[in-house]
Amino acid sequence: MSGIFSFASELERLHAAGDLRCLQPLEHDGPYVWHGGRKMLNLSSNDYLGLAAERELREEFLAGLSADNLLMSASSSRLLSGDFPVCGEVERLLAGMYGKEAALVFNSGYHMNVGILPAIAGKDTLVVADKLVHASLIDGIRLSQAAFCRFRHGDMGQLEKILEQSHAKYSRIIVAVESVYSMDGDKAALLQICAMKRRYGNVSVYVDEAHAFGVLGEKGLGLAEEQGCIHDLDYICGTFGKALGSVGGFVACSRVVREYLVNRMRPFIYSTALPPLNWLWTLFLLRRLPGMDARRRHLAALSAALRGALQAAGFPSLSGTHIVPLLAGGSNASIRWAEVLQRRGFYVLPVRPPTVPEGTARLRFSLTAGMHMENVNSLVRNILEARDGL
Repeated sequence: MSGIFSFASELERLHAAGDLRCLQPLEHDGPYVWHGGRKMLNLSSNDYLGLAAERELREEFLAGLSADNLLMSASSSRLLSGDFPVCGEVERLLAGMYGKEAALVFNSGYHMNVGILPAIAGKDTLVVADKLVHASLIDGIRLSQAAFCRFRHGDMGQLEKILEQSHAKYSRIIVAVESVYSMDGDKAALLQICAMKRRYGNVSVYVDEAHAFGVLGEKGLGLAEEQGCIHDLDYICGTFGKALGSVGGFVACSRVVREYLVNRMRPFIYSTALPPLNWLWTLFLLRRLPGMDARRRHLAALSAALRGALQAAGFPSLSGTHIVPLLAGGSNASIRWAEVLQRRGFYVLPVRPPTVPEGTARLRFSLTAGMHMENVNSLVRNILEARDGL
């Protein structure tokens, strides 16, 4: 009974602090959702290019399927009988897009981050991570045997100092960063990080492009393409479940790293593979990704308009992308903001600790290419009106 009571007490504490999380069943309608009988613009989706919500794309894809290739389960891991020909097609296409020797696909971005680092980082390794990297990267580091330290978010001076002091103490150092940070919407200084890597012979760079893949770069390959440093990066990771509108994660890397992961990465070895249907959908979209520049430009215009309007109204933001936070401070304040905007037709959720540091609870506006400029203008008007009433 004492164990049950402690769970209940913790839930009560979370509720009192405004940090209790609950599932919210939704009906999806293109860029909108229905919740509680109310239709709202969906500002909480990572469908950045609007692909997952586009009916015409789904119809085109489904028209090319038959009972022969409409396979809903792989039924085993890829090392058993789950390595269908389409798996190789997707990975060869990815490797070619990045100009890398190889690529490897995983069941999710979380699987990717929680599995790669424990496989590649041993006792002779130091992992140096940005303070704000995703929870999956932190979990992956903790599961590894590597030493671990973090540098202040975006502080290249502190990173340089750590590398200078540590490079002679370890056989290998892995610098782990995200390219676009999911809560602040700001970008990593990849060119500076790559310059540091070149100064030390035992440093490699691991970048998670989850929130940049599909959105940034001429062909949608992410911040590494935008900043022109793809070939300097050792592990370029990304996800299909955001801008690409599919499911799964991937790493573009060397051939020897791919082979090593196939042999040593536990989440890859011991998981049933993604269904062939999902692989086919990913391949269908990947082939079209380089030609989606109009969507990327539209999303960039929407994002710039929202950032500019909020900054002009006095809201501080470091964002330079399609993820635009509105800082509320305390958890309960963020909940009040979200409730007001939901009543006004905008489905936006409060982001609270431990996802973000204490005192930085916020609304996270996640824009998609399926929206229109009037959606952004309406959102800004309602934010300003809501601020006067809070």
